[in-house]
Amino acid sequence: MTQAPRDEALIDAVDALLPQTQCGKCGQPGCRPYAEAIVAGEAINRCPPGGQRTVERLAELTGRPALPLAEPAQEPLVAWIREDECIGCTKCIQACPVDAILGAAKRMHTVIADECTGCELCVAPCPVDCIDLLPHPAWQAARSDAERDAYLARRAEKGRQRFQARQRRLEREAREKRLERQRRLMRQRQRPSAAGSSRGAAQPRQRQMAVKAAEQALKRVRQQLESARRRGDSEAEATALGQLPEAERLLAEARKALEEAQKKD
Repeated sequence: MTQAPRDEALIDAVDALLPQTQCGKCGQPGCRPYAEAIVAGEAINRCPPGGQRTVERLAELTGRPALPLAEPAQEPLVAWIREDECIGCTKCIQACPVDAILGAAKRMHTVIADECTGCELCVAPCPVDCIDLLPHPAWQAARSDAERDAYLARRAEKGRQRFQARQRRLEREAREKRLERQRRLMRQRQRPSAAGSSRGAAQPRQRQMAVKAAEQALKRVRQQLESARRRGDSEAEATALGQLPEAERLLAEARKALEEAQKKD
């Protein structure tokens, strides 16, 4: 059975009505995926940043009933990092769907307010809870419906462009990593066979390094388990417990490989 072709024109039209916050509150990983889901039959009332007005526009476009919002409507927000409390972990940078946060590892981070969509995705990953969500100043400064509509249109266009640019960047970085892995494998295969004796001599040392790495990995899992239990975080505890057998297995295998290498030596 062949799959019916997607209605790209309708997807584009639906996407044009969405606020482009890329927040995921609709259950999809962005506004474009939600537009695709709507065309495929998904409910049209799952966009809190769009509000009831967006539901009504989607209803008019699709011919469906304008249901009440599934979640309370949300006015435009902006993320604000309390910079003196920031530890430079980069977790918020990685979470931002529109690359609106500047910073580097162990350096203070800051939000580009004009580019921030108020998606809230940076808040949860922050380990020190130093990110606030505030009413967006551009929204507060608007004095009429026309000014508010103009702001929402600018935010939507920027949000769409920056989301697409980020997706392209992530795809490019993934390709580069795959190519680098392939290059490393090719270099390893092209090493002269005459080096076999030196590799044999180095094998016990490599096995020892593998054992140390496995010991450190097991230690980290146990520390994470202890930390989760102290905090009463059942989800983190379950995750650590799930990782523990694998870490123990890897250590046992590394020790066995070291013993075999030492016997051969």
